[in-house]
Amino acid sequence: MIQAKAYAALSPDTNLEPWNFERREIGPHDVQIQILYCGVCHTDIHFTRNEWFPGVFPMVPGHEIVGRIIATGNHVRKFKIGDAAGVGTMVDSCRHCGDCTTGHENFCQEQTVYTYGGTGKDGQPTYGGFSDTIIVHEDFTFHISEKLNLAATAPLLCAGITMYSPLRKWKVGAGHKLGIVGLGGLGHMGVKFGLAFGADVTVISTSAGKEAAARKLGAHHFVVSKDEEQMKSVFHSFDFIIDTVSADHDINPYIGLLKTNGAYINVGLAAKPWEISSFSLAIGNKTVTGSGSGGLKETQEMLDFCADQNIVSDIEMIDMKDINNAFDRMEKGDVRYRFVIDMATL
Repeated sequence: MIQAKAYAALSPDTNLEPWNFERREIGPHDVQIQILYCGVCHTDIHFTRNEWFPGVFPMVPGHEIVGRIIATGNHVRKFKIGDAAGVGTMVDSCRHCGDCTTGHENFCQEQTVYTYGGTGKDGQPTYGGFSDTIIVHEDFTFHISEKLNLAATAPLLCAGITMYSPLRKWKVGAGHKLGIVGLGGLGHMGVKFGLAFGADVTVISTSAGKEAAARKLGAHHFVVSKDEEQMKSVFHSFDFIIDTVSADHDINPYIGLLKTNGAYINVGLAAKPWEISSFSLAIGNKTVTGSGSGGLKETQEMLDFCADQNIVSDIEMIDMKDINNAFDRMEKGDVRYRFVIDMATL
């Protein structure tokens, strides 16, 4: 077994603290990554507190992982020692179901093995990126371009692909008006991708104080959702709206902002079920849909696109010891736009 050190939640009721554990040995198709940076996702808070579903504890969170290959199995062909590499939200799947064979491994019909908080095919717990090293099958490891800032690339492994995937699926681009609800870790990546794809981008926020930040990112327009007049001014305006907000909220006012045949795309994963007026959907042939992360091929495509376009996340680097404070700040929306842990501080 390979010795590893991390920060872990020992139970759903405790803060994260230092924890030593063992990783599995390197298999013939595995790579070992020395983790250099790991992004901090709101999902890490939900998982470590059992807010979505029961997890496996002790739990080492972190699924926005960037580092370098330090060892390879004897059958590995895709990577060599020294390569920059990344790991996202999953580390295995069945490989043969309909979803896996069509590039949707994240929706595996048998068992998507998440990077942390669950169990692998061997029945052993999986542990995430708030640690110094990780062992992953080469098929679930991504190439990271040396063109990119590695620390700022880490959030692309979750926040990036979560926004890229629905924009690509709905073919958002030139001639489309795109609304983005919320300007956080997800929302700011939506602005960047929307602009790169040629869309007219509007940020919709409850906070007027975020307008300067939205425009600095390049957003063409900004709407304060609490301002009735501003909301009226964009009624029936958008081809697509992506909702990135994880807090419980009413989406009905936003549906009225869609054009006929417009689509409202949920990526924020609010816990409370939405109540939607049937009339608001029927009048205008509107669609409410969702999107969850992305498969292996699409994630690598996104990373390559980011390398070509020089797109990375806007980050605030933190030391590992400050992770609990970072969780508190995230819940208050006090980060622009993604915390990334410098794992050298572990």
